[in-house]
Amino acid sequence: MKTTEFDYNLPLKFIAQTPVEPRDRCKLMVYDTFNDQVSHKIFSDLQDVLNEGDVLVVNRSSVIPARVLFNINGKEREVFILKNLGKNEYKVLVRPGKFFKTGKKFQLNEKVYGAVKKVLPDGSRIIGFNSNIEKFGRVPLPSYIKNHDVDFAKYQTVYAKEKGSVASPTAGIHFTKSLIKKLKAKGIQFEEVILHVGRGTFQPVKTEKICEHTMHSEYFEITKDTAERLNMAKYENRRIIAVGTTSVRVLETVYSDKKGFIPKTGETDIFIYPKKHKWKAVDAIITNFHLPKSTLIMLVS
Repeated sequence: MKTTEFDYNLPLKFIAQTPVEPRDRCKLMVYDTFNDQVSHKIFSDLQDVLNEGDVLVVNRSSVIPARVLFNINGKEREVFILKNLGKNEYKVLVRPGKFFKTGKKFQLNEKVYGAVKKVLPDGSRIIGFNSNIEKFGRVPLPSYIKNHDVDFAKYQTVYAKEKGSVASPTAGIHFTKSLIKKLKAKGIQFEEVILHVGRGTFQPVKTEKICEHTMHSEYFEITKDTAERLNMAKYENRRIIAVGTTSVRVLETVYSDKKGFIPKTGETDIFIYPKKHKWKAVDAIITNFHLPKSTLIMLVS
């Protein structure tokens, strides 16, 4: 398949720059693939769309304040955290690249300084600091969000726990605690997995043919107890509904035709797109709209 098949015009005016309040009042489009029917609702109507016994699988990864901006001699510099390697050492993207050469030492502020330890082949850097720099970070909003005054809390899901994502698993942002309570009261089961979202998730596919794209990898985790409960749901023919493409990636990675869901921790570089992927684990998806030529719109397609 060609990448151009997943291209379309997306005017910026159609991208909301401020979050709706409360968050479950956003629009919800429901596509019934079995009957090929579309209906338009509000996200809080989800309790009318789902059935008793359905299983919602959410990604409980929490977003870190990954975007660190600072000035040196009146010029803005940026360090974008990709991964915390421990002991105040980070894998990062930088701007401008020519400033952050191997061995370069610099001041973040009066008390914090860093040193570039390594420049990796993909252009990212390994930088060591004398302190945890996440406390100086900002919300790592996608490039298409121009409003940089968004409250960090509004860019987290209400069930976020483990830190590690450099972008929010945004499908889950629309859930409120009250909606979750109503869904559970109806008999909807909630299960949690972890996938720490990397920046590569939002990078457009630049190759002419989809199959030539090199997929990024992301850390994931699914526990034994979760796997066992999901296997029971499958055995009872209850729907497994992934909240977000991140949950999809975990579930489709760990599912085996012979053993079902397998508890596992590791990295996944699964690439899901039409005519290549055979769905095994997921029966339905709750997701947002996605950018042209992105791996995400290919997955949803």
